[in-house]
Amino acid sequence: MASSIIQDDRIKRLNDKDCVEGAYTLYWMQQAQRSECNHALEFAVQRANENKSGLLVAFGLTEDYPDANHRHYRFMLEGLANVANALNRRSIAFVVRNGKVPDLVSDLARDACELICDRGYLRHQVEWREIIANEAPCAVWQVESDVIVPVEIASDKREYAARTIRTQINETAKGFFTDLSTTSLEKDSTRLSVNGLDLTKIDDVLLQLSVDDSVRPVDDFKGGTSQAKAKLKTFLSRSLGSYDDPISVLDPAVSFLSPYLHFGQISPLAIAIEVQQKMGVSTDAKDAFLEELLVRRELAINFVHYEKEYDSLKCLPSWAADTLDKHESDKRNHHYSATELENAETHDPAWNAAMIEMKHRGYLHNHLRMYWGKKIIQWTNTTAHAYRTALDLNNKYFLDGRDANSYANVAWLFGLHDRAHQERPIFGKVRYMSADGLRRKIDVDTYVSQIENEFESL
Repeated sequence: MASSIIQDDRIKRLNDKDCVEGAYTLYWMQQAQRSECNHALEFAVQRANENKSGLLVAFGLTEDYPDANHRHYRFMLEGLANVANALNRRSIAFVVRNGKVPDLVSDLARDACELICDRGYLRHQVEWREIIANEAPCAVWQVESDVIVPVEIASDKREYAARTIRTQINETAKGFFTDLSTTSLEKDSTRLSVNGLDLTKIDDVLLQLSVDDSVRPVDDFKGGTSQAKAKLKTFLSRSLGSYDDPISVLDPAVSFLSPYLHFGQISPLAIAIEVQQKMGVSTDAKDAFLEELLVRRELAINFVHYEKEYDSLKCLPSWAADTLDKHESDKRNHHYSATELENAETHDPAWNAAMIEMKHRGYLHNHLRMYWGKKIIQWTNTTAHAYRTALDLNNKYFLDGRDANSYANVAWLFGLHDRAHQERPIFGKVRYMSADGLRRKIDVDTYVSQIENEFESL
């Protein structure tokens, strides 16, 4: 059942300033790039109605977003074009401007009654909100809409494994599984005179941006909430029922929703509700998917929220750091430079195929990501070099890179959120994955052949 009520636990005042007279209520959209099931947007509409003002939704397009390139920007702009159309149908003004985000938002806030923002968890996202809350002349609210359970409600400390958060977050989530209805804006704001970029001409916008264009867009993923909903519909009808079964390389039972979650183009809450309500699917399959969407994803957000060194090997548990240090000088039978790895120039056909797929598709199945990352540890001469290489390639090529899951998952390769295993060369007590282990999970020969046939001409 849908409700317009937004739980208090999602809402936080970021300053102690008052609501003032203004030309509009301002919602700075950043993490939650969607018009549906967006708690920050609906809160902003409600505040605008309370203020008897129109609502301006603004997005700051910065050219120097950490590790972002042409691939990421195109996908994001496709999603923002979706947002523009959807907000226009709701009589809500939307503007996208290019520049330094805090400056853009602070400038628009000068004419605002009050400012609402969604919540981001990475270091620069937190800093942006602190700067804006300090500079804005009006009240600033933050509304969390990127998780099912607000991060501090799920846990008040950094959790060290899925097992330490699973019971609590699954139980707490029951109080948040309420679909969010839309609230009508009482005062049409589409005639507000605010200049911005023309999202009907994405190619022209990209040409205006000084961004890395060495990584090209992909064909398999187009940005936007409509695209995300189509993938969710396909997943629910074709693949959810097989989610807890062994994977098939040719037809994997996965949702392909991680890029859309990364950009906030679809709500994790909306996905979870659809999964829960799907008829004719086993509880085991639903639970297996919700383990990834709720427990694992929000464990990663817990990690970046409570761990200041989330993008450094300093984040590792002491047992992992110690065992990797002990084995750092162990002999490697194969050694590759970062360039050789990026160019898929190793002796291992399966690894090369995985690297080629992530370069050209911007996506990789989790089992292949694990194998890909573990081999980087095995084939590089220091733990620090392996970590930086894995994180750099992850963030460069994956559409879902550069977020909480990226930092948690790459660190997991080195022992984060895991336990000690049997000691062995190079890895010490950190979990190892062999070629035979990969073969037990997927049909490697078929996978390699598929990738070679699909991308041999590229």
